[in-house]
Amino acid sequence: MTLTLSQPDPTSDPSVSEPNAVTDFGTIRLHGHVSTVAAEDLRNQLIMAADHSGTTAIDASEVVSIGQAALQLLIAAKREATERDHDLHYTGASAAFRERVDACQLADAIGFETGKDDSL
Repeated sequence: MTLTLSQPDPTSDPSVSEPNAVTDFGTIRLHGHVSTVAAEDLRNQLIMAADHSGTTAIDASEVVSIGQAALQLLIAAKREATERDHDLHYTGASAAFRERVDACQLADAIGFETGKDDSL
């Protein structure tokens, strides 16, 4: 199977933003309802960050809800980051994001520190 990577289209789903600039692949901002539809854009951004940046910073401070597909991608991204010695961390997290991660007991699996105040 061959995967073809294309740049995320921010007009198709505003819940995942495109990188700030061509050289800023390491910053991913999640917005609103991060549904299955948004998962494809998130997947593309995680691949770009892993391949073109020394670190991946995920800002989930504007998340209203996050679905299973997006959570599965974050788990896979954290596993790969650990294997490749790639820094993956969260720069912000909404209460809804924190509650969903806690309810699913996925904090360790996605690399999220629940005791930290990430609502900056």
